[in-house]
Amino acid sequence: MAQEALAHAVVMIVGAGKMGTALAAALRHAGIDVRDPLSHAQMDAIDDGTPFANADIVLLAVPDAVIADVAAHVPRGGLVGHLSGATTLATLAPHEAFSVHPLLTVTGANDSFAGARASMAGTTERARRVARELATTLGMTPITVDDADRAAYHAAASIASNFIVTVEGFAEELAATVGLDRRALAPLVRAAVENWVEHGAEDALTGPIARGDHTTVERQRAAIADALPHRLALFDALAEATRELAAKSGRTT
Repeated sequence: MAQEALAHAVVMIVGAGKMGTALAAALRHAGIDVRDPLSHAQMDAIDDGTPFANADIVLLAVPDAVIADVAAHVPRGGLVGHLSGATTLATLAPHEAFSVHPLLTVTGANDSFAGARASMAGTTERARRVARELATTLGMTPITVDDADRAAYHAAASIASNFIVTVEGFAEELAATVGLDRRALAPLVRAAVENWVEHGAEDALTGPIARGDHTTVERQRAAIADALPHRLALFDALAEATRELAAKSGRTT
């Protein structure tokens, strides 16, 4: 349900990609007056600010590199926000500005935001209130991140969401060399992630490196050198990082 600052607001979203369309659908479902997302190309074709007439809040669901350029097209007066985790509010100057960064991956127009954390910031108390209400209206828990920490915060999010897919891609590639479908690995992946969520990395670690089984690790390395020699450096880097984690947890390595 829309909260006080949003109940009578008209929201314009710039960016008609997955995030913009999912955000529009979720806000509408919550009872907020949201216009159809405007693509970056559509906005560039209009110079008189007409699309933003009567919009109280403009949300930029666009790539980080073009936030400042898009914001420059928005007339002064209303609140302007972006959805970037790595970008500060300086890119939105001189607008009264805010940011809301959902800590989740959006894959389709009907995705839910509920249950996720969302970092938020604002240049004024009103802007911070709107950012907070946008997050909670969508079922997210708002958190704050200092500007100086934004790069590290966003890197943590990227490592958690992107690098895990890279690692699973490596496992998928190797499994295919022995005729194993990636879906066969899914229970292992889900259990590992759930154990990490519940216990943290040190206590969730399992496998031959955690057990100090050097012989098995060397056999694995030899198999990768034979089947996927171009991935050997990746295996070595991951194995070394895993040894460090096992040592940190007090395991025998």
